[in-house]
Amino acid sequence: MAIAVGDLAPDFTLPGTGGREYTLSSYRGQPVVLVFYPGDDTPVCTKQLNSYNNELSAFDTVGAQVLAVSAQDVSSHEEFASKHGFKFPLLADTDKTVAGLFGTVGPLGYPRRSVFVIDADGVIRYAHKAIAGLTFRPVEELVAAVEAAR
Repeated sequence: MAIAVGDLAPDFTLPGTGGREYTLSSYRGQPVVLVFYPGDDTPVCTKQLNSYNNELSAFDTVGAQVLAVSAQDVSSHEEFASKHGFKFPLLADTDKTVAGLFGTVGPLGYPRRSVFVIDADGVIRYAHKAIAGLTFRPVEELVAAVEAAR
């Protein structure tokens, strides 16, 4: 059964950049923009994460924490984050367990570009799962979703 808007977001703990582990439920009390992306240093993913990083102040204004998840390992994430100066964590879901919980694994086993807005109580208030993943959701749309979830 796929998760949907209105469902409690599945909790998880994953290793990530900054040499630590990240647990979704530790962000209760603030909204989270949970971004699943297919791969480090790929053209669309790089453009997407740079867009979110460049406009991080918009997410800060609404009190939202951005967390980005893909199947590469932490060393790949560290290199990618360092190269682009990302100021939000990149989490390593190497076995795609978390992607599976959120229903973002495509038919060929690759995670689909997807984004979820999770409110301060841990409830999913916005969900977008791309079919092809050639575009990504703009910052303005995600910030509006955070504001609507208040």
